[in-house]
Amino acid sequence: MARFGIVTFPGSNCDHDAYHAVKHVLGEDATFVWHQDTDLSALDVVVLPGGFSYGDYLRSGAIARFSPVMDAVVDFANAGGLVLGVCNGFQVLCEAGLLPGTLTRNHSLRFVCKPTAVRIERIDTPFTAQYAPGQVLSLPVAHGEGRYVADDATLDALESNNQVLFRYTDADGRATDAANPNGSMRNIAGICNEARNVLGLMPHPERHVELLLGSDDGRPLFESLRASVNDAMLTSAA
Repeated sequence: MARFGIVTFPGSNCDHDAYHAVKHVLGEDATFVWHQDTDLSALDVVVLPGGFSYGDYLRSGAIARFSPVMDAVVDFANAGGLVLGVCNGFQVLCEAGLLPGTLTRNHSLRFVCKPTAVRIERIDTPFTAQYAPGQVLSLPVAHGEGRYVADDATLDALESNNQVLFRYTDADGRATDAANPNGSMRNIAGICNEARNVLGLMPHPERHVELLLGSDDGRPLFESLRASVNDAMLTSAA
């Protein structure tokens, strides 16, 4: 059984959503990790959830990056552990230097909350292996600072290294300006690190894991993580 740890910062508000997705929908082991905890050794996957950590003062994620747990998250990621940052969690990962670039105010300067079409760009990762190449998902966004920004050299490197895993599109999979909810450069919705074990994603997969809520397009992301952990366990036991 995969062991998921969901970090809770002061101001997190999607930690219970992530817990529900893992524990009650997938039936995997899930536990909350308080922001002052520093021992992640019992975990296979660490989730940094959405919300408004520390009230989003200074910049989104800027204070959470200095929480005691984040040193442990950095060490966990550098050792090859799987780390998922959703929305505010994506912002924290960028602030912590685990992912390049930054998230800034939406182009509209307004909070955006709606279902959004997102295209799968790569399936050769622990986060996307259960999807189909080019599959278009319906995932909700809910953020005021979700515009992904980086310099051209960083953007080119992300593209050439196949680190862009999710891209905003229309329902037909076309990456247009009209389909971009926040003005993210190159319609980027989610990226991974070079080692492909850290993912930052602005849309909320944990909110679309049950058809009762209109879509379960986020469920394969968590199923991909479970499969990756199980495969690693079988490999280590062989």
